[in-house]
Amino acid sequence: DLDQNYMLRLPKSGPLEGTLWSHRGLCIFKMSPYKMNNYFKCSHVCLYSCHAVQESLLSSASGFSNYRGILNWCVVMLVLSNARLFLENIIKYGILVDPIQVVSLFLKDPYSWPAACLIIVSNVFILAALYTERRLAVGTISETTGLILHIFNLSCILVIPAATALTVTSMTSVGGVISLGIYTVLFLKLYSYKDANRWCREIRQAKAKRLTRSYSSVQTHVSYPGNLTHRDMYYFVFAPTLCYQLNFPRSSRIRKRFLMRRLLEMLFLMQLLVGLIQQWMVPTIQNSMKPFQEMDFSRMVERLLKLAVPNHLIWLIFFYWFFHSSLNFMAELLQFGDREFYRDWWNSETVTYFWANWNIPVHKWCLRHFYKPMLRKGTNKFLAQSAVFLVSAFFHEYLVSIPLRMFRLWAFMGMMAQVPLALFVSRFLNGNYGNAAVWISLIIGQPVAVLMYVHDYYVLHYGSSA
Repeated sequence: DLDQNYMLRLPKSGPLEGTLWSHRGLCIFKMSPYKMNNYFKCSHVCLYSCHAVQESLLSSASGFSNYRGILNWCVVMLVLSNARLFLENIIKYGILVDPIQVVSLFLKDPYSWPAACLIIVSNVFILAALYTERRLAVGTISETTGLILHIFNLSCILVIPAATALTVTSMTSVGGVISLGIYTVLFLKLYSYKDANRWCREIRQAKAKRLTRSYSSVQTHVSYPGNLTHRDMYYFVFAPTLCYQLNFPRSSRIRKRFLMRRLLEMLFLMQLLVGLIQQWMVPTIQNSMKPFQEMDFSRMVERLLKLAVPNHLIWLIFFYWFFHSSLNFMAELLQFGDREFYRDWWNSETVTYFWANWNIPVHKWCLRHFYKPMLRKGTNKFLAQSAVFLVSAFFHEYLVSIPLRMFRLWAFMGMMAQVPLALFVSRFLNGNYGNAAVWISLIIGQPVAVLMYVHDYYVLHYGSSA
């Protein structure tokens, strides 16, 4: 009982004050000045204490960081709010999902498949790069001749599909985007293939033993020029990476359950993306044309904010579908070991951190083949970063304007606007404010570009009939 004295056996050198816990509360005790056969008699004062110096959980000084329940609440509120919007959309427009219409987006003429033919023709450029490297390896052509052949091959990779998309009338916009996207990836891969093999030749010709030891320690399986085979080339073409190296990290086996999960995710999310675009985005975009034509600013802002929700949701689903499901499926199928396709871009506090972490394959390519070579040549860091954004802006415009057969430079200007935005956010906004600025630029910036292109496409093709 707490009203009685306690007998505690403590070491002789133990403290003279202490704390007792019981089922009835906290008890503070002090030792009496006398000792009884190594026992200390405790005449205590019982305090039923329930208070201590501590901060509220939501205060930053508390150090509390487990907000899982609040995150779940946000998810529930997001699901409920979007469910209401989806129900309102169904009541207003009915079911708009049409699989037949999806097929027509890929094929305008069932007897003409220009996008598929372009993808098949890409093998010509792949083999051209391989045979050029073989000639360079044995020394039958000079480095200058090989460079000219590579430049011609890479130029054709960009020019021929663009010319086909602009001139062949049976090429649909969706087919053009897919074929040009594949050729853009192939351009980046073959550029890396050219550089990596050139570095191997330079190392092979080097006289310094230190470089030779460093090079041979890396090569545990394949050494140059033993990598110049069809098998090695096509493994790199299909591997989920843009940067070539002689020996890729490999996984020990193919996990069939993991592979099937990624395949099911790919199929389900693809159907979900198509359904959301047809049911949610298309009606919103169609209803946005009249405010843009009448230049009704308040209605334009309202339509922009209304489009921002489905556009951002579709972008997030596409990110998961491509960077997680699809790339992991290909990596597992090819036993490709490096699965870092993205980092924690959602925690970005600066614009540059976002662009460096949301698409790791492209970031690694830019860093290895563009940014660092410019720094080695003495280029200023800011100019090198601006040049990277310039190249990225070119490819964004290349993938949008050519399939749509119109040149408005909205995508180009949107990417180049990231340079001053990055400077502003890094200088004036820190922490959560910077993260909020990154999210706002993603949520609002993308639908602005979508509306600009759709409006111009509508005016160009349907303005006279309207």
